[in-house]
Amino acid sequence: MNNSEIQIQFPRPGEWGEFTLTPIYQDADGYTRTDRYTADEIPAEQAPAMESVVAALVGLGEDWQAVQVWARLTKFYAPEMENPMREGEAVELTVEAVNAQGGRRMFTSRDYPEFTTASPAAVEFFKFFTTNQ
Repeated sequence: MNNSEIQIQFPRPGEWGEFTLTPIYQDADGYTRTDRYTADEIPAEQAPAMESVVAALVGLGEDWQAVQVWARLTKFYAPEMENPMREGEAVELTVEAVNAQGGRRMFTSRDYPEFTTASPAAVEFFKFFTTNQ
C-alpha cells in the first residue's frame, strides 16, 4: 500500500502559474517526510506532467476554481490475455474548489473522470516526488 500523496496549493484560484507542491512520503528510514516546491523549483523534465494536472483543473470551468489538490497513486486491474492478474497504476486527484459566492466544494474522479490518469508521465511525476530520497 502506498501512503504517499502530493498536495498542491494555489494561493490565487485560477492563477495556475503560482503554486506550492508538497509531497508527503516515507523516507528510506521509515520517517514521514514533507518537501516543498514552488512553481519555479519544479524540474524541467517534470513540467509537462504538472501542466497536465493544470489542464484537468481548468476543466472545472469558470464557476469553480481549485485552491487545493491532493494527488494519490492508485492501483487498478488491467487484465490482459497473457496476464489476467495484471495491475496498473494511475494518479487520482481530489480537488477543493471555491466559487465567487464563497462556496467551497470537493471534486473527485466521480465528478470529472479526467481526474484519474494512468499516463506513464503522471505516474512518473508522482513517483519522482514521493520516492525515498
